[in-house]
Formats: sequence, structure tokens, C-alpha cells
Amino acid sequence: MEAPVAPIETLPKVVIVGGGFGGLYAAKELAEKDVRVTLVDRTNHHLFQPLLYQVATAGLSPADIAQPIRHILKEAKNTEVVMGEVDRIDTQSKQVHTTKGLIFSYDYLIVAAGARHSYFGHDEWERFAPGLKNLADALELRRRILQAFEAAEIANSEEERRAALTFIVVGAGPTGVEMAGAVAELARHTLAEDFRRIDPRATRVLLVEGVARVLPAFREDLSRSALKQLQSMGIEVRTGTMVKEVTNHGVTVNGEFIPSWTVIWAAGNAAAPIGKSLSAETDRAGRVIVNEDLTVPGHPEIFAIGDMACFKHQTGEPLPALSPVAMQMGRHAAKNILSRLQGQKLAAFRYFDKGTMATIGRNKAIADLKFVRFGGYLAWLSWLFVHLIFLIGLRNRLLVFFQWTWAYLTYGRGARLIYGTFKPQVDKIKEKEEKVESRV
Repeated sequence: MEAPVAPIETLPKVVIVGGGFGGLYAAKELAEKDVRVTLVDRTNHHLFQPLLYQVATAGLSPADIAQPIRHILKEAKNTEVVMGEVDRIDTQSKQVHTTKGLIFSYDYLIVAAGARHSYFGHDEWERFAPGLKNLADALELRRRILQAFEAAEIANSEEERRAALTFIVVGAGPTGVEMAGAVAELARHTLAEDFRRIDPRATRVLLVEGVARVLPAFREDLSRSALKQLQSMGIEVRTGTMVKEVTNHGVTVNGEFIPSWTVIWAAGNAAAPIGKSLSAETDRAGRVIVNEDLTVPGHPEIFAIGDMACFKHQTGEPLPALSPVAMQMGRHAAKNILSRLQGQKLAAFRYFDKGTMATIGRNKAIADLKFVRFGGYLAWLSWLFVHLIFLIGLRNRLLVFFQWTWAYLTYGRGARLIYGTFKPQVDKIKEKEEKVESRV
């Protein structure tokens, strides 16, 4: 005889803040369990962030790497999805407040709100050098990148043309390396024959990194391999170089001003500010310093995961901001909630590191699979396979596979559309000179 099913209204309430990798995998783990789940996210979709740079460089369309959260969780009858932005968390009353005035009470809370790019105290640089964290960022970068070529086509001087065709990527982590490689391929292959007055192959791509090597999170031999592959693509790499100023006209690095109308920021992350409302200790990046079981100190009912969490218990250093970390944390936090409901002791989290990869360009990548390290074509194929496997939805996998195959055979990129009003930037340098003269 089957046990009676408890009414949904009497089940413990679990609120998940964020529908990224951590939040989504926590919700999947809690699906059809004896809990009520409410997932709150500011958008209606789950985004596959590792491929976001391909949207920014016209390789993929937004719908290729995103899926509606409601559709993903449609079979989970105990789960409610709410589109809303969390404003604060009241840990005393155990309530989550949104900017629209909605209030969600919880018995357990999983905070997986992710991170935004950090400008290290220079937030005014963001409007000149956007980062890449969501679809809005990607579409804005795509607009700026493609518009730069259009501006170069109608430039009135060689100086203006050079500034328009100079792309500066700040930060040589995986995102920066991927962006630099994708912009170089876009210019030297996809757009090579599209213009009449300019030669896109003359585009200058500059990758700037503050520390001594590119991809500093990887082993030195892989960093050296990545550097050689970047340079083989004609990308100018400057390591040990600090950005001093970013303006609408370019970047100042080590005392040198480099004119550029397109600057891409990939230099740092800061956890979503909602973590501050937990009244818990945070690190310099705003990440909540969590216990071994992922709970927030002083709040055993609250779990912080993914880019929101600073977890040092395994290696002595914070775990990297990678999607596999968030996935595993999401599942673990959900399992710990279920364990607590059954009166069991919470388990300590241990990240199973299967290795890391970074793609650089066509046939170019590096891979550290722990038992073997390699770069080049085989690493690139491995990167493609892994990302197809983890992409949400069969439709998206098929679409992305087709786009990649077409791009490999033809160098074609089908998402080269500029949305919004086209505003040529050919007078930027002239305007700057006129302002200087007016002060004299």
C-alpha cells in the first residue's frame, strides 16, 4: 500500500535565487521531492554562459544557447518559477524580497545569484568597456564590434580608421582569450571580403593582462601553448600590463594611450550584491565565505553556491568560477536539504575536478584533464564535444552543432546583425581634439 502524499501546502519551502548552473541543478535535484520549490530569476531563461562569447562575435544567436527555465523544469510539479529581481533577503523573518514587492517565505534558501564583472573600483569604465555575463552584454558587444567595422568603412582619415579597427580585450583569462580569438577570426576570415574601402584583415586585436602570463589559472606549459596559438593568429599579447584609464577614445596602459573604439572587459568578477544582505563574511570579490557543507555561517538553513560562494576547505584556495563547480554545488546543496529533512547529518562538499579547457580559435585550444595535458587541434575537438554535451536541450545541441559545422567549412557567421540605431563614430578623435583646443 502506497504511503499517503502530503498536501503541497504543508511541505517545507525551498527558495532558490538564480537560474544559472547552480540554481538550475539544485532545482533539478529537488524535482518531485517532498518540498515546495520556488526558483526566482531576473530573466526567464537559463543561459549557457561558456558559449556567450560566440553570441558576442556573431557566431551564434541568443536562442542557440538559452532555454526558458519554465520549459526546463516543466515536469517538476513541485516547482514554481518566478521572473523577478531579488532586492534583499531578510534572514530574521526568512523572507526573500523582490524589487516588485513580491515576498517569498522559506524554510531553506539556496543563493545562486552569480556574479558580474568587476572594474576594481573604476565602475565608470563600464560604459566604455562592457563585460560579458548575460545576453544583453553579448548583444551590446556584438553591436559595438560589428559597428566598428561599419565606422571604419566610412572613416575620413587613416587615424580614424585605425582606431575603429583596433580591438582591445582587457583580461587574459578564458573569456578574454576566447573573445580575442573570436574577434580575430571574425575580422580575418568572416568579414574579409565584405567591405570595399577597408581590409578587415588589417584589424589589430590587443589582449592585455595584468599578471605575467595568459590563462594564469592553468599550468605554465599550457599558458605558453596558449600564447603561441594566440600569436599565430596575429593577436598582440601584452602581459604584466596594467590598465590605467579607459575612455570613449581608447585605453591607457603603462603610460601609453592606445586609440580604440571597442574595448572589451574580461578582467575580473564580483559576486552579486545580494550576498551582502545575508550578513555573512565575504571575501574581496563579495563572495560569501561558506562552511564545508555550503551553508552560511550562523544560518544553517541558507546555502550559498556557485560564483556567490567562497569555498576554501578543499584546497586552501577558493574554487574557480566555473560551471562544473556551480553544477556540483547545486546538486550538493539540494541533497543536504533533503538529508536535513530526514534528520541526517549534512555532508561536506568536495569538488570533483574533471579538468579545465579553454578555446582560442579554429583548431586551437588547451586542455588540462589532470591525467593528461595537451593543446591544439585535439584540445579544440575535446572542447567542442564537452560543450555540446552540457548544452541544455537537444534542439540547441543540434543547432549549435550545425552552426559550428557550417562555420568550420565556410568561415561563415550567420548572426551578423546590428540592432538599434546606427551611430557612426568617425568623429570621436576629432571631437576630442576640438575639446582640447577649446580649453587652450
